[in-house]
Amino acid sequence: MKTVQLHDLTFEKCISKTQVQQAVNGVAVRLNDDYRGKRPVFLTVLNGAFLFGAELIKKFDSECELSFIKVASYDGTEQRDEIYTVMGAEPSLKGRDVIVVEDIVDSGNTIDTIIQILKDEDVASYTIASLFYKPAAYRKSHKIDYIGLEIENDFVVGFGLDYNGLGRNLTSIYKLKQHTMKNLVLFGPPGAGKGTQAEVLKEKYNLVHISTGDVFRYNIKNGTDLGTLAKSYIDKGQLVPDTVTIDMLNAEVEKNAQAQGFIFDGFPRTEAQAVALAALLESKGTEVAAMVALEVDDEVLVKRLLERGKTSGRPDDADEDVIRNRIKVYYAETAILKDFYEKQDKYYGVNGVGSVDEITERLSTVIDTL
Repeated sequence: MKTVQLHDLTFEKCISKTQVQQAVNGVAVRLNDDYRGKRPVFLTVLNGAFLFGAELIKKFDSECELSFIKVASYDGTEQRDEIYTVMGAEPSLKGRDVIVVEDIVDSGNTIDTIIQILKDEDVASYTIASLFYKPAAYRKSHKIDYIGLEIENDFVVGFGLDYNGLGRNLTSIYKLKQHTMKNLVLFGPPGAGKGTQAEVLKEKYNLVHISTGDVFRYNIKNGTDLGTLAKSYIDKGQLVPDTVTIDMLNAEVEKNAQAQGFIFDGFPRTEAQAVALAALLESKGTEVAAMVALEVDDEVLVKRLLERGKTSGRPDDADEDVIRNRIKVYYAETAILKDFYEKQDKYYGVNGVGSVDEITERLSTVIDTL
């Protein structure tokens, strides 16, 4: 699995099962060399280090004993500065050689607490063995004697590590997937005010508005390779293939690589296009955050468009039958995409009746939760 969903968060694989086992083996080999002929106590820190501790015990060649200690430091994905002991080590560790087995060392707060406990217990010696170590996060002076792998300062799960109780059973390691962009698919029937809201939202959230119609017109007018290719299909009365449209959108995304996100307007129209858009964004390390659809009663739409037709000069705004057919086509297209994004919990319908500011506020309420 490339990604896993745990509670409300998505995690992506960063360390394979094979790499984890190699890291465990590396620590085990060094412990066997350093503790040959001794009878150490493996003090495993619960809950996260239980898998790592079990593997080390199995690979240890000399006599050894096992003990556990439990401390608490994480709440969700946030580490607290205060550490407290939930369960102390038993039996007494006085005069013993202790190997502290940790799943991960980041800030070092947990290690700091455990070392103080070991000093109070008057142990003969202690060393720290950690499967993972985050040098960028470590704030203490204690030496970490045995390190399986050094990793970036990411929140990770797997092989004993969890997010609110889930993920410990994963054999590979997954890091929290960060989405820095807010990419929206904006829909609305003719007359819903989608264009107006797109302009407002792009300014408010520093997004790039990509209208498929505008992109096509730009490429065709400027005679780009993609525009020439698209025109060749249009001149024959044929539909432009999705691959051409996606290539045009890709060019727009790459031109705005530093954007905070994109508003996709007029694309996708089919499930195949939605899948293609998802693949495009995944290749950029991001994804569609939501499909947001303005919902307006048909009669309100017809009234709006007929009124607009008095000044717009557009013949399709002046004929009620044409207007109703356009609305019908919109619902047919949207129904497919609504189902597609609802399955991903990404569909949001927003009341599109009211003043521009009122509708913007409703849209913003949705966007701010993404």
